[in-house]
Amino acid sequence: MRRVWDTGAVTAPEPGTRVARRVVVDGRVQGVGFRQSCADTARRLHLGGWVRNRTDGRVEAVFEGPAAAVGQMVAWCRRGPQLADVTEVRVEEQAPAGLLGFRVAGTASDG
Repeated sequence: MRRVWDTGAVTAPEPGTRVARRVVVDGRVQGVGFRQSCADTARRLHLGGWVRNRTDGRVEAVFEGPAAAVGQMVAWCRRGPQLADVTEVRVEEQAPAGLLGFRVAGTASDG
């Protein structure tokens, strides 16, 4: 049985509030369609932000929009697409930056 760890203290926002969350996902998350599936799901939820691979094998993303939709996206990251094997998800609150549209970004360094 696999374990999924969700780390990071995130407060519950007021309903209808615009929020932003940064997530870093560990496990078998590269080469399994994670970024494209993530982007497709985020676009369906009308979220702003981006997703990218990291050179350390993890996937990193920022989601911005209505609190409920961002919460759905964070929940999606805990399981990912069918071929992914997510072992840990770190979630951090961020101040909304007015991000519009969702894109797949280039690979980021580990830093």
